[in-house]
Amino acid sequence: MKVMVFLLCLLVPFASHGTEKRWQFRVYLDGREVGTHRFTLTEKGDVRELRTVARFDLQFLFVTAWRYRHEATERWRGGCLESLVSRTEDNGEPYAVDWRRGEGCEMSFAYWNPSITGASRLLNAQTGEVEPVRFARLADGRWRLSAPGIRIDLEYAQGDWVALEALKDGRRLRYVRETTSG
Repeated sequence: MKVMVFLLCLLVPFASHGTEKRWQFRVYLDGREVGTHRFTLTEKGDVRELRTVARFDLQFLFVTAWRYRHEATERWRGGCLESLVSRTEDNGEPYAVDWRRGEGCEMSFAYWNPSITGASRLLNAQTGEVEPVRFARLADGRWRLSAPGIRIDLEYAQGDWVALEALKDGRRLRYVRETTSG
C-alpha cells in the first residue's frame, strides 16, 4: 500500500501539467522564405494557454528590407479568450497589447482552433482591435476568412490546422507546417 501511495505521489505532478501541442511553420512571402512562426498550446482542464513566436526577415541585396517580430500569450477558458498579451515590431513600428476579457465571449485570430470558423469578429493580437470577419467553406474543404483588407485561406486535416495562405496588399503570405507534436 505504501508503494502505491508513493507511486501516485510521483505521478500527480506529471498529470497536473496537462497536455501540450506544438505547431511550427516555415513562412514564405511571395514565394521567398522569410522565417518561422511557432505555436505552443498547453491544455489543463478547460484552460488553454497559447504561446506564439514569429520571426520574419525579408532580405534584398544583403539588406533587411522588412523585419517582423511577434510574441503573444493567449489564455482561453472554455471557448472564450480570457486574456491576450503581445509585443510586436513590424518593420520598426512597435505594438503592445494587454487585453482582458470583459462582457461576452471574444476569440482571436486563433487559426489553431477550428471553432473560430463560426465567429463574426476576432481580436487582432497585434493591434488589440476587434475586427469584423466572414468565413466561407471552400469546395476543397478549406475555409476562407475575409476581413477588411485581407483574405486568409485556412486548411485543417481532421480538425488539426495544417496550412495558411493570406493575400494582403497584393502580397502572398504562406505558412507550411514543419512539425507538430501532441
